[in-house]
Amino acid sequence: MNSNLLRSIIVYAVLVIAGLSLFLWVTSSSVAPKVIPISQAIQMSYDGTIKKVTIDGQTLHITDTSDVEYKTFLGNYTGFFTVPWSDTTSFDYEFKELSAFSLGSILSTFIPLLLFGALIVFLIFFMRGSSGQAFNFGKSKAKMLSPDRPTVTFDDVAGVEEAKQEVREVVEFLKSREKFQALGARVPKGLLLVGAPGTGKTLLAKAVAGEANVPFFSISGSEFVEMFVGVGASRVRDLFEQAKRTAPAVIFIDEIDAVGRSRGAGVGGGHDEREQTLNQILVEMDGFDTNTNVIVIAATNRPDILDAALLRPGRFDRRIILDEPDINGRNAILLIHSKGKPLDTDVDLESIGRQTVGFSGADLANLVNEAAILAARKDQKVIKFVDFEEAIERVIAGPQRKNRRVNTREKEITAYHEVGHGLIARMLKNTDPVHKISIVARGMSLGHTRQLPTEDRYLMTRSQFKDTLAVLLGGYAAEQVVFDEISTGASDDIKRATELARKMVTQYGMSEKMGPRAYGKQEEAVFLGKEIHEQRNYGEKVADMIDDEVNRIMRDAFTTAHDVLSQNKDHMTIIASELYRKETLEGKDLEDLFTREVTSEEALRAMEDMKEKAKADIAVNERMMKEIAQSPKKEEVSVPKTQAEPAPKRRFSPKAALEVANEEAKRKEEIKNKNEEK
Repeated sequence: MNSNLLRSIIVYAVLVIAGLSLFLWVTSSSVAPKVIPISQAIQMSYDGTIKKVTIDGQTLHITDTSDVEYKTFLGNYTGFFTVPWSDTTSFDYEFKELSAFSLGSILSTFIPLLLFGALIVFLIFFMRGSSGQAFNFGKSKAKMLSPDRPTVTFDDVAGVEEAKQEVREVVEFLKSREKFQALGARVPKGLLLVGAPGTGKTLLAKAVAGEANVPFFSISGSEFVEMFVGVGASRVRDLFEQAKRTAPAVIFIDEIDAVGRSRGAGVGGGHDEREQTLNQILVEMDGFDTNTNVIVIAATNRPDILDAALLRPGRFDRRIILDEPDINGRNAILLIHSKGKPLDTDVDLESIGRQTVGFSGADLANLVNEAAILAARKDQKVIKFVDFEEAIERVIAGPQRKNRRVNTREKEITAYHEVGHGLIARMLKNTDPVHKISIVARGMSLGHTRQLPTEDRYLMTRSQFKDTLAVLLGGYAAEQVVFDEISTGASDDIKRATELARKMVTQYGMSEKMGPRAYGKQEEAVFLGKEIHEQRNYGEKVADMIDDEVNRIMRDAFTTAHDVLSQNKDHMTIIASELYRKETLEGKDLEDLFTREVTSEEALRAMEDMKEKAKADIAVNERMMKEIAQSPKKEEVSVPKTQAEPAPKRRFSPKAALEVANEEAKRKEEIKNKNEEK
């Protein structure tokens, strides 16, 4: 039996026994015989209502004929024994021998108290033996991983080769210190892993735990902080004491920004619990006692808010940046996560790697898992390439919403909108190739156009930004060219384009009028990509000039998109008609539509085909609605009539409701006239 379960059973058994004993003791002591005067006892003896009398020294215990107990005291009255009883045989009496003490009364009094005291002692020892309870409130909650436990190794980490090399040196130092000490080198006190979410910071720390063959302590930064001041500092001291006792050792603190924020920003100044915890970490990492073999590894995606004293050499000597993987890193990550999974022969991991630009390691792991789930959902024995492509779409835009009913007008607008994006991306030279156009609803969007970069890029030029803006406004321009109308479908495109145009002016120096200057001090989370606050360092006149430049860039991009689509309107109609019919265009079919020669007659026929397809869709929808309306209802169980049925409810149209109101008004008028006549 599990020891924890056995301990719980014992605790509950002791609690039940102690509770019952205490209850019996209280109830037994609370029921006491009624005390009466000696005169009433004498009167009861005359009345013949006494059943039994027990004489205990100066105390008389009387039981009447109704088995009710009374008690009286003789005191100085000695005539009770000479009372002429009316009938001495009407009740029994006995003399109780006097004793120095009564063992039964002593046991009944002290046994519940002894049990209650034993319960308290047992609970104290039980709480002392349980970790994390009140007596261990200031102890560290770090989890220790033993060296012989099978864990992650460096072979399970890919896409961050430079970071692996930096961390591997620390592992080599722990394994062969003499090699480094012979040259006078010392091990780095701390390693700070910095990167965006999902880039493998925690995975790399797990690899260190699996490779170092030394005690490894893992804890989260939030586990130090409690509502009581001093608890976090106590846990830090206990953690480092444990590590020093088992040195050499490694301590991993995940999400250290929870406790390592710059001091002075919290409420309470230097007496803040978080700041006290940070102070203790600083002392333990590089205080007076520096002759320790404890290495601290920490991970964060907010290095901009960490305290400067925490980042200085001597504490965190190395700052290791983990970027999103490039094409080679993505291929290696896909190979690791697809190991052990049955892949079809048509699966090309390199092609999948090219389609996943900007994916982190966690995204790629999720991608492979989604593909396996999709294959299992179809009862397949292997994972096919189409499963990976569908998984990519799910990760980027969300799952398909096949049950969403879109009317034919909105479907037609969405088709032209997405073709506008794709056609401009195909016509302009500084854009990525179009991989897929779809009007299948996913997530919050009714359709999407996906471009496939040919290579990883780390720099963008002004020409590329201009063409990107034109692509973003392609859907907006297509709706205006075809329908001479604007819908709300382009709201997100306009938002993204405006943000990019403003960055071109205020951050990238790509405006000839404003020149090479950064306008406004941006405060944002570096690796989270979220702007927190902007501090303006320019006046109102410059702000108006920035707005004018942003408007000019947006107008130029819209003009470019409008001109391209106006010149290729027939082409756009052909592709939109085909997209309306198939709902998804990609690969060779899409490229053939882009490159084919188109005439005005073909465009007119394509437009007529789209209208016929829309009419057919409307007819199908109407037929489905009729079938639903005419579907047989569930048979109602007949109930015998026991009373008059209520009048059936009438459904009023506006005209019928008006007639009823007029009739009611006439009836009231007639009643009023009759009353006046009377």
